[in-house]
Amino acid sequence: MYKVLLVDDEADVREGLVQEIQWEACGFTIEGTAENGREAVELAERLEPEVVITDISMPFQDGLQLASWLREFLPLCKIVILTGYDEFDYARQAITLSVDEYLLKPFSAESFMELLRKIKDKIDLEVAEREDVRQLKEHYRTSLPLLRESFLASLLTRKLPRSIVEEKIRNYELSLNGGCYLAAVMALYPASVDKEQTSSASLRHSGDLDLMLHAMLNIAKELLDPSSLVSAFIYQDSIVLLIANDEREEEAWFSELQLTLDRLLKSILHYLKLPVTIGVGSQVGNLTDLKLSYQGALLALDYRLILGAEKVIFIDDVERPRPEGVRLDELKEQALIRSLKLGTEEELTEAISHIFDELIGASCTIQDVQVYLLEVVTAVLRSAKESGVEIEALFGAGFQLHAEIFKFSGLQEAKAWLQDISLTIRKHIASSRQHAYKDIVEKALQYTREHYVDSELSLQKLCMQLHISTGYFSAVFKREVKMTYVQYLMQLRMETAKELLRSSDLRAFEIAERVGFADPNYFSFCFKKLVGISPKEYRTQARG
Repeated sequence: MYKVLLVDDEADVREGLVQEIQWEACGFTIEGTAENGREAVELAERLEPEVVITDISMPFQDGLQLASWLREFLPLCKIVILTGYDEFDYARQAITLSVDEYLLKPFSAESFMELLRKIKDKIDLEVAEREDVRQLKEHYRTSLPLLRESFLASLLTRKLPRSIVEEKIRNYELSLNGGCYLAAVMALYPASVDKEQTSSASLRHSGDLDLMLHAMLNIAKELLDPSSLVSAFIYQDSIVLLIANDEREEEAWFSELQLTLDRLLKSILHYLKLPVTIGVGSQVGNLTDLKLSYQGALLALDYRLILGAEKVIFIDDVERPRPEGVRLDELKEQALIRSLKLGTEEELTEAISHIFDELIGASCTIQDVQVYLLEVVTAVLRSAKESGVEIEALFGAGFQLHAEIFKFSGLQEAKAWLQDISLTIRKHIASSRQHAYKDIVEKALQYTREHYVDSELSLQKLCMQLHISTGYFSAVFKREVKMTYVQYLMQLRMETAKELLRSSDLRAFEIAERVGFADPNYFSFCFKKLVGISPKEYRTQARG
């Protein structure tokens, strides 16, 4: 069922359409009705209907003004204009607003239902096109190369869960069944001295970095063994090579890789005359750790300052490989940070347990354990700082989390202590966030109380003043105040109007101006709709 908002200033027209039209049989439900364009805007913001059926001539805001607002803020909404014969030329303006249909009055129930079926067919067709599996598959197939590169590039900067990596490999039809992996980076660096004179029209002197990178990429794809080259792509003004061992004996595979990269470097120097250096990271046993190999490749490139450019530099040749000790897993660190900032007590306790499980029973030196715990403590402190938590204010002057963690006799004691500290920080962050929500709402209420006399005051204007998005503010305001901002503004204006009607002799149009209504008639309309009687009747009853 598609949602309909019905807008007409004549009550008998609204009631007649609601009762006499078989809405559900046509695939629609009436979600709301409005008497004018202004009221319709307020309802449309809250209901987000798929179809708005509106009259043209209405008080306060006509149908074309409403259609203009809908096109800007609800562009997918279908708009149907109802108009009389004497308004037909006026209705032609609707074409410029991309109104979907218009129906001439008077009309029969059957012609109206026929229009509804036509609108439903149009919406159904649009939905079907968006869900067309064949078209989606074709678009997916053509986008597959970019999706693959985007996924592989993401492995260079962050660690993804193994389940997600395996799912992406299947979906993107990647062949990544190597025994180990490594990353190599080809980077351009200006040569300190030109070894030979080259034509000013050469690639080297063109100054076009993109063209140089694409030329290097083509040579890399030609020379590298397709069975070993997982992917080669341009990333951050360099060429990244992701290479896998295709189940060959490791020593033979690595020896061949060295020869291949050396040949690649010489080919680029010979054919393109480009000052390129290749950095090669350490081997990793799992794709989820490819980030470490990429970081090693970048570090290897820095050694060109010592070894010289235009070389293939393996990080394991220039830095002694360190034995694999315990390392704070990136995913576990992310879970800890997320639980501190947004999680429950149970989630935070579980995250800390997973972190300490890595240490218990592991064969590592005391230095490894100390570094590991320092990384954990640093993650906690960083989260606290980002959330505005003052550690000394929370735990007392002179409190040093980095020092306190090493005062315990065993890991279980340290775990229990860190868990208590983390839970206290989490509680403080949650409390601060709640205070932040209340502060936003209080600022909004204060600004509204000071500016409700401004007839231009709106949700958008308020959010611009508070420097906050309308969507976020609306959710926070409704959760804290239990009503929408538009409802609160209207309530404030009506309560102020009732007070003025009781305590002053101001006329209705003067009161309307004092409570933020530029149109006295619209003020009277809203007052009667909310209070049930007109301003004049209210004053009479209040004084009687």
